[in-house]
Amino acid sequence: MPKNDVKDVETYLADWRAWRAGWEQWLSRPFGWLSAVSMSWLDETPRAYDGIPGLWWHEGDDVHIDPQGAEMSYGDEKFTTEKTFSLVGVDDEARVVAGDVEVGITYRELYMIVGYELDTPKRRDFKGVPTFEPGPEWVLTGRFEPHDEPQSVVLDSVGWRRHEHDTPGVVRFEYGGEEHELLVLQGAAGMNTVFADATSGVTTYPLCRALNIDAPAADGTVTLDFNRAYNLPCAFSDFVPVCPAAPQRNRLPFAVEAGEKIPREKKM
Repeated sequence: MPKNDVKDVETYLADWRAWRAGWEQWLSRPFGWLSAVSMSWLDETPRAYDGIPGLWWHEGDDVHIDPQGAEMSYGDEKFTTEKTFSLVGVDDEARVVAGDVEVGITYRELYMIVGYELDTPKRRDFKGVPTFEPGPEWVLTGRFEPHDEPQSVVLDSVGWRRHEHDTPGVVRFEYGGEEHELLVLQGAAGMNTVFADATSGVTTYPLCRALNIDAPAADGTVTLDFNRAYNLPCAFSDFVPVCPAAPQRNRLPFAVEAGEKIPREKKM
């Protein structure tokens, strides 16, 4: 059996249930993934988009917004006249509040905007995400091996071309008597990975699932808690920022029957 760190199963399961409750509360938050109602790619022509106030376009590396007299806000700044800014090099979605909607802006060589409304059927009818029964056997110990030099990897994306991601290293771990590895990605909130396995396209979302990875211990060990494997936004809606696909080296040859299954909100 692969090594894991679960010593008190009841405490572990209680912690997992608390994490699930918090995660699903976050999923169903106002203007979250379940609130997305539209997605559009901007071009160089100022134009209006259904349900979104103002005119939107891009010019070079900048996104332009003309509120047409409406009040909008970006961070702590309110504006009623044309605003220009750049999100080049920013992986995360930025938000502009425009009346009763929020507009998410993502840069992937071009600018994409997503409209979010407060009251949508997916959010109103959300009943949680189906999961496998959690089990301590899916809490595995791995070893993080950093790259000698900073590296990046280009991954396929849903809804767009390939996109470059920073990678600090790999995690090697044992399962089924064999060694496996996962390429690690570096996000704004820390390390994570995206993977596919033998359940992908059967009971779990075909593209990938994601897993957060805490910083390594002093000896380089990390915990891979596959019970906390989760879906990315594209698993819930066609109207959300582009998601990476698992690279070939992260396609595990066994079934990870742990973590989230295909969401009820999106059929395959």
